[in-house]
Amino acid sequence: MSTFLLSRPAITDSLRPAAPRNPPRHMAACVECCRSNSASINPLSFTHSHSRIDENLIDWPAFPDLACPSDDLPFPAGDSGEDADEVWAQIRAEALSDADDEPILSRYLSDLILCHDSLESALADLLARKLCIPNLIPASDLRDLFAQALIDDQSIMCAVRADLLAARDRDPACSKMAHCFLYYKGFLACQAHRVAHRLWNTGRRAAALMIQSRSSEVFAVDIHPAARIGAGLLLDHATGLVIGETAVVGDDVSILHNVTLGGTGKDTGDRHPKIEDGVLVGAGTQILGNVRIGKGAKVGAGSVVLKDVPARTTAVGNPARLLGGKENPVRLDRLAGLTMDHTSWSDYVI
Repeated sequence: MSTFLLSRPAITDSLRPAAPRNPPRHMAACVECCRSNSASINPLSFTHSHSRIDENLIDWPAFPDLACPSDDLPFPAGDSGEDADEVWAQIRAEALSDADDEPILSRYLSDLILCHDSLESALADLLARKLCIPNLIPASDLRDLFAQALIDDQSIMCAVRADLLAARDRDPACSKMAHCFLYYKGFLACQAHRVAHRLWNTGRRAAALMIQSRSSEVFAVDIHPAARIGAGLLLDHATGLVIGETAVVGDDVSILHNVTLGGTGKDTGDRHPKIEDGVLVGAGTQILGNVRIGKGAKVGAGSVVLKDVPARTTAVGNPARLLGGKENPVRLDRLAGLTMDHTSWSDYVI
């Protein structure tokens, strides 16, 4: 047996994350603003999410872009400097801990996380390795494509960090953001879509469709490049997820596996669901047509939704019905997408 696999990982001091000068601060999900075209990826910032889906978002095809505002929390590309990117610093620290615990992962973690000086660089490299096509589209070409999109659009990386925090805060199986970054296909598929969405909006539709196709093959997640996805998104497990062309998903939304946000036939134009902020969509749910799921609502597993669901209500069944009835539905006191409470509505007794 190779002695390398049994030896302690050769992680040099240069790969160890620098301690931030400022104490850790909680970073909330991003909300939309205008897109930045600056070649610089510094600074990135977070602010608390607010409801950003209003009537003008359903006027297809002129959806305004989701992005990040600037505020007083600067985030440079790497984890060095006075204002450290705490999400990236935490991921590096977690990767270093895993390398110490599991020497067999030392080279793997070094190549994918520890040798990179920024989350942007690491993400572009990881997505390129996952989505490349041997002998047809090399990883190096895809790496350049992803890196350029991330550099040109700071809002993507703001959303990436919000997605990582969402997985850490809402998924009880996610003990480390590094694990989400490396292993969670819902997270990776979402980030590939963010790049594809930018390419689609800038006229590079052939490249966007290629990324969609590869993501569907590799991650079993099929999101049309034109679909609009907010920040702080948790795609839990994600297998079998389908999101159609004119769908809109807001901030702080949680969606489980085998969910369809689809159309109802051959109609063209604006024909897919609009999912507002803080919504929870249970496993196996089918939401079809240009319907609106209101802010903070919950859709129970296995439901088929063909009509609007009011904010902070619960819809279950096939066809879906509102708990408490249409005239006086039961109202939730918290955003279901954040609580991840799938069962409090049930009156099922064994």
